[in-house]
Amino acid sequence: MTVLTIRMIGDPVLRTPAAAVASIDDTVRELIANMFETMDAVSGIGLAAPQIGVGRRIFTYDVSGQRGAVINPQLQLLGERTFTPREPEAGPAAGENLLREGCLSVAEIYSPVARAQRVLLSGIDQHGSDIEADATGLLAACFQHEVDHLDGRLFVDRLTGAEKSAAARALRSREYGQALDQAQVTRRTSSSFFAS
Repeated sequence: MTVLTIRMIGDPVLRTPAAAVASIDDTVRELIANMFETMDAVSGIGLAAPQIGVGRRIFTYDVSGQRGAVINPQLQLLGERTFTPREPEAGPAAGENLLREGCLSVAEIYSPVARAQRVLLSGIDQHGSDIEADATGLLAACFQHEVDHLDGRLFVDRLTGAEKSAAARALRSREYGQALDQAQVTRRTSSSFFAS
């Protein structure tokens, strides 16, 4: 297995809708194995194929003991779009009550994102078996984040108001280029945010 390079914001593959996977073969299974290896190496909870430069509708995830790969996913969004609450913790994130979403392809920017709090996911796994999942909370947010990648959308596109302005300023800043360089070696450990 190989750790692949994460494509960063500005790369056209991140803004291009991914193509459906026509058949599952050894090439697709090897891609998925490499995606898991890459996701694990950067401490992500999800990784979409476009994030490694492959325009196919595939993503991997590893959230709270639930791990898998989904090919040609379909999402049904249920309920109101709100900010995802998070479990309290000690340390630097103490007192934060909303999950701050981040992205491996958008280094060092984190913000609450309004997401459907429950989703129904369907697709196919790397063995060709049908998948159906009813997800809430962090897992639901992760699924939506990854499907956004497959549709050519980044989490910063979903920000509004002051959060959108702050993200735009950060992306335009000279220091952002340095943050991109540093992101290649940074490991994320706090549960107050997720990056996928």
